[in-house]
Order: sequence, then C-alpha cells, then structure tokens
Amino acid sequence: MASMPIWQQLFTRRMLICVFTGFASGLPLYLLFNLIPAWLRSEHVDLKTIGLFALIQFPYTWKFLWSPLLDRYVVPVLGRRRGWMLLTQIGLLLVIALLGGFSPQHSLSSIVLLCTLLAFLSATQDIVLDAFRRELLSDAELGLGNAVHVNAYRIAGLVPGSLSLILADHLPWDMVFIITALFMLPGIAMTLLANEPQGAIAPKTLREAVVEPFREFVGRQGWQGALLILAFLLFYKLGDSLCTALATPFYLDMGFTKSQIGLIAKNAGLWPAVIGALLGGVWMLKLGINRALWLFGVVQVVSIFGFYWLALQGVQAEVSAAHLTQLAFVIGLEAFGVGLGTAAFVAYIAHTTHPSYTATQFALFTSLAAVPRTFVNATAGWLVEQMGWSGFFLLCAALAIPGMLLLLKVAPWNSVARSEPVT
Repeated sequence: MASMPIWQQLFTRRMLICVFTGFASGLPLYLLFNLIPAWLRSEHVDLKTIGLFALIQFPYTWKFLWSPLLDRYVVPVLGRRRGWMLLTQIGLLLVIALLGGFSPQHSLSSIVLLCTLLAFLSATQDIVLDAFRRELLSDAELGLGNAVHVNAYRIAGLVPGSLSLILADHLPWDMVFIITALFMLPGIAMTLLANEPQGAIAPKTLREAVVEPFREFVGRQGWQGALLILAFLLFYKLGDSLCTALATPFYLDMGFTKSQIGLIAKNAGLWPAVIGALLGGVWMLKLGINRALWLFGVVQVVSIFGFYWLALQGVQAEVSAAHLTQLAFVIGLEAFGVGLGTAAFVAYIAHTTHPSYTATQFALFTSLAAVPRTFVNATAGWLVEQMGWSGFFLLCAALAIPGMLLLLKVAPWNSVARSEPVT
C-alpha cells in the first residue's frame, strides 16, 4: 500500500467512506461550536452564559462510559456498527431541526436540554464512526484515512459556521436549523450503502466489553506509559481548543457581521484546512507519527498568535477590505495549523487502539481529548471578561506548551511510536 502513488491511495472506496464519516461527525459538533454561540449572541445572551454552554458538551468527555454497550450489543438492523450509526444520525437530524423552534430569551432551559441531547447523540455517533473507520482501514491506511476524515470533519464546519450564518441574515432561525439538519442526510446515505466491516469479534459479555479494553491498554503500555499517554491526549490540543472556544463571538465583537464571518472568515479556513490535513496525511507517510506531532504541534501553537494579533487591532467601527484580509489570514493560518495537528493527533489515537477493543479504547482516548473543550472552554467567557481578548489569547498560547513537552516522553523525535508499525 505504501508503494502506491498518493493519488491512487486517495481515490479508493474506503477513503470515500472516510469523507462521509468525517462530514457526519463534524456537522453536529461545529453546530455546537459555531452556530449555537452565534445564535445566542445575536439574541443578546451574555458572553458568560454562552461560555457556560460548553458544559453541555460533557458527553464528548464521558462517552467511554457507554462505549462498551456499542461494542457488546447490536441494533437489529444493518449490523453492529451501521445499526448504531443509523440510529444516532436520524436522532441528530430530528434534534437539530427542532432547536430553532425555541427562543433563547424565553426558552433557554429547553435549548439547554436539546443541546445536551444533541451532544449525547453526536458523541455516541462518534464512538461508532471511529470504531467503524478503524475496522475499515488497514494499518498502512490509518494516517491518510484519518487525514481524509479530519478534512471532511473541518469542511462540515462550513455548514453551521458559514452557510447557516449567511442564511440567518435572510431567514428566520427555525428555517436555518431545519436546513442545517438536512445536511445529516449524506451520512445516513453512507450508512445505508456501506458494507459492515468484517473481522472484528464482538465481546461475548458486557463485563468483557468493559474490563478487557483497559486491561489490554495498561498491559501493553505499562502503568507509567499509559498515564503519560493519557496526559498527552488531555493536553496536546488544550491551548488551541480554548483559543477557538468563542471564535464566532470574538469576530462579532471585533465588528464583523455574520455574513462577513460566513463569507470571508469561514471560507478562508476551508482550503488551508483541506491542504493542512491532506499534507499532514502525506507527510506522515514520510515523517512517521512522532515527528509529525512535533512539527505540526509547533505550527498549531504559532497559529494562536494570529488571534492575539487580530485582537490588538481592536474593534472596527467600519470594516474595510484590509480588515477582511487580516481576518482571512488569521483564520487561514489557524485552519492550516489545526488541519496538520489534528491529522497527526487522530492518527496517533487510531494507532494506539487495539483492533479487538476499538470502540471503547477510541472513545476513552477521544474523551480525554474532549476534556479541554468541555470544562476548560466553559471558563472562556469569564476569562475574556477578566483579561480581555488579547490577554486571553496569550494564555491560550501558554497552555499549549505542556502538551508539547509531553512529546519528549510519549513520542520522542527519533523513535517510532510503540503502536506504530515499523516499515
């Protein structure tokens, strides 16, 4: 596989499926990240409350608790993976469509409940999509396949982060959410048309599904190695995650309109994200995952300073072409850095899982990665009010350092990851 030209590796049925898994996974998460905060801010909800909405995303942090159920039990349609995929995707479509029928000023508690359900369904879908993708791809395809997945994941963010924002300037919010919900249909179509992965054996008991994934991971890495890996997963994207927690409200506070954010900022991030993730997948074939984590992590940290520079420009009373160019540059740099960093990070997670316990181990690792955006991000609004936007972004850059330092132990520059095949 590694000797094939890159373009032949890209244009396969398995890589096409990765496009759809990424899109279906990214849409609900970016709706919580981008569209919900913009909706609340435009309806005059204060920043502190918007920041606390990050706590609604707690299912992404705790999804490993119910992931053994998805390994052990089978929905009586389509198979072990595709049955759960269909169930969660239909639920997501319905919940997203319902959201816009409520007013943030009068029904905030109902919105909180629906957003919590949305996060739970999205996290559950992620469990099964990650397991499905890990079982679908060979070890040699993991780097490129996860880069394709991350690409589609980011592209999906353009729906709630761009198209929906533009529509919100011309349509009522209930119509905006219904249109956004319909973008779950491609994922549903993929679920119905794809084949169930073969080879993975389901645990025979619920106890086996719960206990064995943890026992295998600790036995393979040792306690010290296991704890270092878990700490790395927690801290590697901490600064970047906090930096973008209130990105859309930040752009609005800098004087940009929703349409300008949709047309300029989000689209400026599309191609850098696509190029970053694809280059990440290609470069990982040459660099290996360890060196990719180092190099891509540095770019990720540098991109945070773009937000700091934009904050120093201050609020724009009248947005000029130069201001839009500055915004496009900052978003493009951030998208490129995160495209690179996320491609390596997700590939590292995939390599660290054991094929026999894919859903539970993958869910555990990605849950830890979600901790910053759930609990730390909840403080973002308070931090901005205390420190201002520029001080906030400097703090984000400082918080990115511990994850980089942990690379010395979990991914040394001149070593191959213990879970990575030597070629």
